Amino acid sequence: MANRKSQNRTKKTASASARPVTRSRSGNPAKRPVEAQAPVTAGDWIGAARPRTLPLAIAPVLVGTGAARLGDPQFHWVIALACLAVAVCLQIGVNFTNDYSDGVRGTDAHRVGPARLTASGRVSAKSVLYTGLAFFALAAIAGVGIVIRTQQWWMIAVGAVCIVAAWFYTGGKRPYGYNALGEVFVFVFFGLVATLGTTWVQSLKLPQEAWIGAVAVGLFACAVLLANNLRDIDQDRVVGKRTLTVVIGRRATQILYTLFVILPFLGLVLLALFYPVAWIGLLALLAILPAVVIVWAYGKPGELVIALALTSLGTLLYAGALFWAFIANAV
Repeated sequence: MANRKSQNRTKKTASASARPVTRSRSGNPAKRPVEAQAPVTAGDWIGAARPRTLPLAIAPVLVGTGAARLGDPQFHWVIALACLAVAVCLQIGVNFTNDYSDGVRGTDAHRVGPARLTASGRVSAKSVLYTGLAFFALAAIAGVGIVIRTQQWWMIAVGAVCIVAAWFYTGGKRPYGYNALGEVFVFVFFGLVATLGTTWVQSLKLPQEAWIGAVAVGLFACAVLLANNLRDIDQDRVVGKRTLTVVIGRRATQILYTLFVILPFLGLVLLALFYPVAWIGLLALLAILPAVVIVWAYGKPGELVIALALTSLGTLLYAGALFWAFIANAV
């Protein structure tokens, strides 16, 4: 009897091993889905656009437009709206291409924050990529409109560089976002270029107020990125994504974040001495200070999503105050 049972087990094992194994194109056994995935919704696409980051696109346009009024009393609202379209479309385009690039690399496989479209598998990677490229195209169209209106043809080169920089943040073979350079490019493009570019196309001047505002907005944008990367630090270490946070560590990131959100208020105080309405910008501390507390005292990485949102809100409040202060004292 024992011999017969042993023979039956051997036959079952042999027949099981003889069954064909379904493999993916890479040659690895294909993974069977445990459960059916829910269909993608409009809310998922909106979430992939990352609305919490959009204040970072609006802020430089507010500051730049306000600064432009200091040298030109005429409000160029068409150009201002076009600048806003460029900034917002670039921001959304970056978010979608980041979703695509991190998704295909596997960086988002075990992310802490909201799920991404590509990593979730509910949307094809190409669909996410094409969506991001479509927003880049919209930004380019709005940018060309600005160039035609202002006759500043050299700005086409600036716009092209902005789109290239947006793509290579996490795209391409050697993305700079994976080599501790994300904050540098964010400061340059979402701070200096976005703010000063907005001021220039409306007034053809770059007053010192625009520079102070540009630096402030750039520092806030860097702070948002630091909060985001601090949330993902453990995951990024595992997948080999060398963000600045991974390189300098958790404590140094907390210190740097605090400096980035406090330094802009030094510029605000300086501007308020000449533009009293700017004092209203101190209300932004109602969002910034709780964010600082969260960055230093968070228990779970997911809590940093709140810090990110508060920092973005504080940036928008700060920029709105400068816009109001500048137009209140326009020539």
